[in-house]
Amino acid sequence: MTARAVTRAYDEAMRPSGLKITQFVLLSALSTGAWRSVTELAERFALERTSLTRNLQLLVASGLIEPVACKGRASIHAVTDKGRAAIEAAIPHWRQAQERIEGGLGKDNWSETRDRLKALRRVARGTV
Repeated sequence: MTARAVTRAYDEAMRPSGLKITQFVLLSALSTGAWRSVTELAERFALERTSLTRNLQLLVASGLIEPVACKGRASIHAVTDKGRAAIEAAIPHWRQAQERIEGGLGKDNWSETRDRLKALRRVARGTV
């Protein structure tokens, strides 16, 4: 329930940008150029590969990313100019949501919450 509430808060703040928080996070991650495959990206964000693929297809259809030719069966995507503009337009909305969440918890509580969530993620992945 907490994850859904947080997602809704970010989505609401992001609405004027036209992006959902999941799209913003994926675009931002792809903009770094650090990903060698969809599988690697799915593992990093703890997403089912099929869910990630569906989200990537929506971003392609919107012209925000494009597939990039690569060797082997791996598939990667690059952010288009339209995608970079969408990221830039969304940043102030993301900051607004982030400040609301952080401010509501307080700096120390926010830091502690992030650390505990990271630990929970490691336990859930079995990497502890």
